[in-house]
Amino acid sequence: MKKILIVATNSAHIGVRDRKTGLWLRELTDFYHEIKDDFKVDIISTAPARIPIDPLSLMEAVVHKQTRQYYLADGLMDKLKRPLIPEQVESRDYSAIFFAGGHGAMIDFPNHRELQELTATIYERGGVVAAVCHGQSALQNIHLSNGRNLLAGHVVTGFSDLEEKMMGMYSDIPFSLEQALRNQGTLFQIAQLPFTACVIESGRLVTGQNPASASLVGKKVKSLLQAVNPA
Repeated sequence: MKKILIVATNSAHIGVRDRKTGLWLRELTDFYHEIKDDFKVDIISTAPARIPIDPLSLMEAVVHKQTRQYYLADGLMDKLKRPLIPEQVESRDYSAIFFAGGHGAMIDFPNHRELQELTATIYERGGVVAAVCHGQSALQNIHLSNGRNLLAGHVVTGFSDLEEKMMGMYSDIPFSLEQALRNQGTLFQIAQLPFTACVIESGRLVTGQNPASASLVGKKVKSLLQAVNPA
């Protein structure tokens, strides 16, 4: 069975106000739910420490049954307590890599050399690269072996400036993700209504705008991989 690699942040604070952050839990669990029956899954982070979960995303688990079920189950949560790190995995073992979001990703994902190399290698081996919300922070400045920017010429989405402002986070983020993605030479698109699902498939690159998009990202990734390697 082919494997998918999920990457989660290990940063628990952000901004001058030192606000608590971390992984947005539903973005990982919704994606995982869509692919778990067809692919083996490994979870890595930028450090071997327990992956921090954004407290606001735990509030969502109160009302979102599927997120709550995964949070209360040992299997997936055990992987978040003891994540692997990039140096412990081999790119050839994975058909896809997925970057979950949460504001913490804006701290430790950008310009992380090992993650960049892992992503570029999986992509150049014919794999799928996917991200949701702030997970796209990891996709900046990734260059392929021919020197081309991974994102250049692609249509992408990600957490928008408007959504940051509506959450009251714009003064805390280290950069505008929307502008950073535009600066990679992409065509950036978002949903007409903030916080509603928007998923864009551009070749073997799949991006989702916000937490509501994570499940659809999982379905797109599964569909792409099954088209290449049908059962």
